[in-house]
Amino acid sequence: MAPKIKRESEKENYSHNKPQTPKDKGEILRIVPLGGLEEVGRNMSYLEYKDEIVIIDMGLQFPEEETPGIDYIIPNITALEPKRKNIRAVIITHGHYDHIGAIPYLVGKLGNPTIYTAKLTKAIIEKRQEEFANAPKLNVVSIEDGYKAKVGQYFELEFFSVEHTIPDSTGVSIKTPVGNIVHFGDFRIDYDEAGEAHGLDVIKRVGEAGVHTFMCDSTNAEEPGRTLSERVIEKNLEILFKSAEGRIILTTFSSMLTRIAEIIKIAEKLGKKVVINGRSMKDNVQISQTMGYIKAKKGTIIPTEEMHKHKDDKIMIITTGAQGESGAGLMRIVNGEHKHIRIKEGDTMIFSSSVIPGNERSVQTLKDNLTRQGALVHQSNIIDIHASGHAPADDLTMTVKLLKPKFFMPIHGYYYMRAANGKNAVDGGLEPENVRLMDNGQVAELTPDSFQVTGENVPAHYIMVDGLGVGDVGEIVLRDRKVLAQEGMVVVIATIDRKNGRILKNPDIISRGFIYLKENQALLDEIRNKIRSIVNRIPRHQPMDPDYLKTLFRDQVGQFIYSKTNRRPMVLPVVIEI
Repeated sequence: MAPKIKRESEKENYSHNKPQTPKDKGEILRIVPLGGLEEVGRNMSYLEYKDEIVIIDMGLQFPEEETPGIDYIIPNITALEPKRKNIRAVIITHGHYDHIGAIPYLVGKLGNPTIYTAKLTKAIIEKRQEEFANAPKLNVVSIEDGYKAKVGQYFELEFFSVEHTIPDSTGVSIKTPVGNIVHFGDFRIDYDEAGEAHGLDVIKRVGEAGVHTFMCDSTNAEEPGRTLSERVIEKNLEILFKSAEGRIILTTFSSMLTRIAEIIKIAEKLGKKVVINGRSMKDNVQISQTMGYIKAKKGTIIPTEEMHKHKDDKIMIITTGAQGESGAGLMRIVNGEHKHIRIKEGDTMIFSSSVIPGNERSVQTLKDNLTRQGALVHQSNIIDIHASGHAPADDLTMTVKLLKPKFFMPIHGYYYMRAANGKNAVDGGLEPENVRLMDNGQVAELTPDSFQVTGENVPAHYIMVDGLGVGDVGEIVLRDRKVLAQEGMVVVIATIDRKNGRILKNPDIISRGFIYLKENQALLDEIRNKIRSIVNRIPRHQPMDPDYLKTLFRDQVGQFIYSKTNRRPMVLPVVIEI
């Protein structure tokens, strides 16, 4: 059993981990994670040496139960904005939204620095940027396997290809004055059907150049074993496709373009026409076709409107919505809102995706609704029709053995995932004290022989995007939304005579999400009496202060309601002076 790896704040002062006192503060490389280390998503970190900065990824996070009504969550760049002139490069590892999604919101505030990324990722980023009218035109440099770039005086980038679920995924080795910082982005090991691993020579080559710190994806760190071969997935999908008697509806992530390309190939082999459903998937497939990553014969992919021209057993629909998202393509089909597609008795429904933590209930409801409408549902926990793009434990351990880094920094995942990844690194030969479990906003200082997490913290709290607003929904607004969702609200309206401070009419009470008024007249009368007693206790010689009265209503009516119902709805007082 691997030795316990301690959180940074709990670690002893190991000899190599003691604070350094270099002659020049500039001899220190700083690593600062702004997101991705306490969640799955919002990936963004930066490296800083003297007055030069390199950023890695700029992703978004999808909303949680604790962020009602929010569209996206993006990294906090408060620490970077004053240093925007120091940014020499932004490295984007691949085209998934948790790595590119925040670019339109942040890149302008950072001075629109040069972005280095592969060709497909560049095309996806630029296509999305067009949706934002006020976003700047991007300066993107296309890179490929082996591409090198000197950025500024202190940083040199070397890119190498890694395997993931989207083409053109890349890792990067960043040569700095203290050593090479290696970041693989999201990755997995590619195995053939015989179980032979591919791409290990690239990892060995990166390791042979020397690795100071390995920043490593942790999403599947606690999953045992090796990556399931994509060839096995394709074989199982083909078996399912052949056995389907009616239409095939397959749902997966719109960014899993490697899988989508293979599915289209299998469809062609079986003589089926393919319909692409969902705007993001249509955009990604079109970009991939233009760039040659998806090679579909003319006439294979058809418009939705032409489905009726073909027999059901010759139709395959590939759609977004694998997570049960309310506005996605599959949900619109299931709810009967799609203009051309309805679920039919005998449809074969295939989920070629895993369930993102937190989406279990919505996916289960979606499967129930599909089955009620007559679809035959297949999912990846019953047959191998999905392989994750994130390396599991054995592959992560093997990667550490090949790279032989001095230090290991687990990234991309909740704390328990990163802790599991630290143990994988120990299994790969690293000393436990050389694993660094950081949190968002912490600052690490690196010298050639040390990796010290300091006591400094930069702002890393959530920045929320809600409609056109960026950052204007804060903790107080979220708290109010949660109260409204959980307890409802009560509006109390009191009309007051400005001269004598008396109530002129029976107080009005409006309830939303708290009680049904018609069935609770007794409680309403008690609340009205409480409002009158509050007003009557104010001395008549004292001028009426509406704001003071609102505060009394809010506090005392709220407490009264709690004493009667054991619930705390939001109390919104309205005082009308006549």
